Amino acid sequence: MNNARKQDVPERLREQQTSTALRRRRPRIPEPYTIPQHHHPSPYAPDPPKYYHAVRNSVLKALAAVIVSLMMYSFMGGGLFCAIVGNILLVVSTATDYWMQYRLSGSFAHQGLWRYCMSGKCYMQTDSIAYWNATRAFMILSAMSCFAGIIAGILSFAHFSAFERFNRSFAAGIMFFVSTLFVLLAMAIYTGVTVNFLGKRFGDWRFSWSYILGWVALLMTFFAGIFYMCAYRMHECRRVAGPR
Repeated sequence: MNNARKQDVPERLREQQTSTALRRRRPRIPEPYTIPQHHHPSPYAPDPPKYYHAVRNSVLKALAAVIVSLMMYSFMGGGLFCAIVGNILLVVSTATDYWMQYRLSGSFAHQGLWRYCMSGKCYMQTDSIAYWNATRAFMILSAMSCFAGIIAGILSFAHFSAFERFNRSFAAGIMFFVSTLFVLLAMAIYTGVTVNFLGKRFGDWRFSWSYILGWVALLMTFFAGIFYMCAYRMHECRRVAGPR
């Protein structure tokens, strides 16, 4: 029996060695690959939160640009309306004969910058009086400046490549302020001379509607300049913030 056991031991060793060799030669089956949750199938796929934030920011910027453009053109339209009305008032005020009304020889008379009227008849003022000439000159300059501002204001709605370095809204605002300055000088000169000289000469007198239209034209041209300056500032802010 001892000899039989000794013979069985080598056989068992051979079987173990054979089974070990077979296990070593057996091909290894790879485990199935699982994609991590944070991995995207495509390397070019953007991160969803960042992508949505970028789209939202782009939409908000575009909406803000549209609102700014609408406000800018609203200012320009309001300024152009005020300028046109102011220019019409300047022309009417300068051309009409109702700057002053007074009583002379028991009848009412009125006068403007060019004529004076008495008893239903009007006569040209042939006397060269300094304050009348100054008032006329400043009123005419004011109307011309306002008209030039209206032309620049209309051109500011268009975009010509030849005027890229010339901001038309700023130029229109400056012209309206110049017109305001001229009409202010005209009204101040006429008011001062009338109160200090003609008021003492005629006991019963008052300013009439042509004179009042001059002050209304002053306000209209001033607001036109304000509107166009606001439009210019909004245009500059949009231009500076545009590349960002």
